[in-house]
Amino acid sequence: MPLTTASRTPGEDQEDPAGRPPAGRSVRSALRPLVLRLHFYAGVCVAPFLLVAAVTGLLYACSFQAEKVVYAHELRVPVGTSELPVARQVAAARTAHPEGKVSAVRPSPEPGATTRVLLSGVPGVASGHTLAVFVNPYTAEVRGALEQYGSTGALPLRTWIDEFHRDLHLGGVGRLYSEFAASWLWVITGGGLLLWCGRRRSQRRVRGVSGRRRALSLHGAVGVWAAAGLFFLSATGLTWSAYAGAHISDLRDALGQATPAVSAAAAPGGEHAGHDMSAGHGGHGGHDMRNMPMHGGGTGGDVGLDAVLKAARGEGLSDPVEIVPPAGDSSAYVVQQIGRSWPEKQDAVAVDPGSGEVTDVVRFADYPVLAKLTRWGVDAHTGTLFGLVNQVVLAALALALVVLILLGYRMWWQRGRGTAFGRPVPRGAWRNVPLRLGLPLAAAVAVLGWFVPLLGIPLVVFLVADIALGAVARRSARGDRGASAAAG
Repeated sequence: MPLTTASRTPGEDQEDPAGRPPAGRSVRSALRPLVLRLHFYAGVCVAPFLLVAAVTGLLYACSFQAEKVVYAHELRVPVGTSELPVARQVAAARTAHPEGKVSAVRPSPEPGATTRVLLSGVPGVASGHTLAVFVNPYTAEVRGALEQYGSTGALPLRTWIDEFHRDLHLGGVGRLYSEFAASWLWVITGGGLLLWCGRRRSQRRVRGVSGRRRALSLHGAVGVWAAAGLFFLSATGLTWSAYAGAHISDLRDALGQATPAVSAAAAPGGEHAGHDMSAGHGGHGGHDMRNMPMHGGGTGGDVGLDAVLKAARGEGLSDPVEIVPPAGDSSAYVVQQIGRSWPEKQDAVAVDPGSGEVTDVVRFADYPVLAKLTRWGVDAHTGTLFGLVNQVVLAALALALVVLILLGYRMWWQRGRGTAFGRPVPRGAWRNVPLRLGLPLAAAVAVLGWFVPLLGIPLVVFLVADIALGAVARRSARGDRGASAAAG
């Protein structure tokens, strides 16, 4: 619940100006002013970043459907009677676009969908992107070519929105904004939830109240309903962030929970033996397929795309799949399922290009628990796990976050006088936390701050600035008292 205010409404716990609770109050009462101050200041400082993340996230949730409309010509064709061999479709794409190298092929996943031939190293295509050539699987007609980003197959519209949400199109520096927002979202949400649950039942009635208290009640009610989703977005957003994401990845590796990769070494003793390539590389490297066998026949020591696809089908890999060609003379084809909807299809096989035999298999069912949870979390965060329902839920969470932020700023304004915003929560709340609770809490915050740097560093900056401002305020107050005494 970003941005609750710190006003003293009737019936709420009444702290004195120094933040000290009345004598004899519980530990919860001692912690409440601290949580209130943290929630208020974090909300005020982080809310602008969260607002941008919410708006761009809302746009991203809508981009899936928009992409289908904008790129309908490239994505869909009339359903034909039978599909041509994949190698022939690739040959058509290479005739139209001989530049670069084939880094992957995504055969038509369903009737009426086009085949994508992904080219890397194409002049004018952004780094990390590929050129997707769309081919009619029934006629080999090239329907067009668009830049593609990521394993989800994002095309220019969704890519632009995705990068706007992730880094504001500012690159590495811009990624700090999204990690900062994700790092603090769960803190603000958790603090608001604790404050809301600690309020008396009589305080939760909206009917019959107006102004700031009504905004507070609405803010709390929306926050309670959205809390689980906001926690989820914060946790999953951190899994692929720059700094916290690296720590999460290291932790998974240390626990033996890393995502397994299929070995792309060709069969021992063969001309393609001796290379290891991750199943999840998404087509890095590449292979020139202009001279690949068009009908799956074994010419030039390569069985061809269609034989490779047939071998993968024999291992149970159903559509949608991506075929990654050998990265060199000593490696194999990798065929990876790329279905991100429930139930996920993430099985992968390696196929020896000389013999067409499957040399390695990795099943999603055999993934470690944390690897599965990470995969599901990322896909739910990006709106692919449950399709349209997933996207609607994401849009609702984004709207809820926008409402929470606007209500929070409104309450801050209503708490002030005239045209001024309200005064912040008084300092000194931390002094009321019992030592037996304060020391473990400080240790936990320190560890968490190291693990999530864009939570820990801003927190330290806030504490230093708060202490400095408090010292200046006390010095100014002593000076005023001295001047008054001298004047008297």
